[in-house]
Amino acid sequence: MSHAVEELLTLRDWLRWAVSRFQKAGLFFGHGCDNPWDEAVWLLLHALHLPPHLPSEQFTIYLDARLTRPEREAALKLLEERIEKRIPAAYLTHEAWLGEFRFYVDERVIVPRSYFAELFEDGLQPWIDDADRILSALDLCTGSGCLAILMAHAFPNADVDAADISEDALAVARRNVADYGLEECVELIRSDVFAALEGRRYDLIVSNPPYVTTAAMSTIPTEYKREPELALVAGDDGLDLVRRILATARQHLNDDGLLLVEVGHNADLVEHAWPDVPFTWIDAPSGESKIFLLSADELETYF
Repeated sequence: MSHAVEELLTLRDWLRWAVSRFQKAGLFFGHGCDNPWDEAVWLLLHALHLPPHLPSEQFTIYLDARLTRPEREAALKLLEERIEKRIPAAYLTHEAWLGEFRFYVDERVIVPRSYFAELFEDGLQPWIDDADRILSALDLCTGSGCLAILMAHAFPNADVDAADISEDALAVARRNVADYGLEECVELIRSDVFAALEGRRYDLIVSNPPYVTTAAMSTIPTEYKREPELALVAGDDGLDLVRRILATARQHLNDDGLLLVEVGHNADLVEHAWPDVPFTWIDAPSGESKIFLLSADELETYF
């Protein structure tokens, strides 16, 4: 692909070429972008040290700008890594976005993606009618710390705990918490589910735990296999972590507290595993029935 440095001169040239190469290589897009054009834009703007969210009128101005040779070489290097190694773009740029929030990421954590991000924009209304009443919250399986940071913004009166079993993940979360200046209200805790949280109770517990089935791991795109397996796989039916959360969550909720757990496409598996439990399924703008809600009373009754 070295000929590209000589033949592709403008940003428009590089975008067209990148999209064609992505299509030919059969790349998978699911770590921040869902199509080859958006990902090519993201990577090329990063290579050129331009803001990733340029207004359309500014982006149009840059399209026919000629790249210097060092810029073309940097663009080619980044695109080659994406194509040949199938490394998620977020790991190449070391950034991921949830709405307007930017997070540092690397291979120690999964790339942030969660339906919770959309729900936090409205403070989980209508399930939480007053964001000010949330004084304590827990992000269980926090990974990069992204949901804990979003909760700290959505519930400004809350002390937020962020727990994860991986010390590597917590190191990334620590960087993100510091980037947002939230060290005073977000506490990072190494914990295997609730093991290190004895005596702590919360008004709100949210979790986006591992929920990929063992069988699915053999068929998922290569890009996902670049992520830590510990943060993805959860047993034969993908519910190993969910079972542990449900078994103990009531002990860590205040009497009017709520538990919300994201299980992705596994809603049917959850309903099959606990047919008598009255799960409330929450729809997000980009996905239906991906998150379930249980109150403290429901947890006490059924678990």
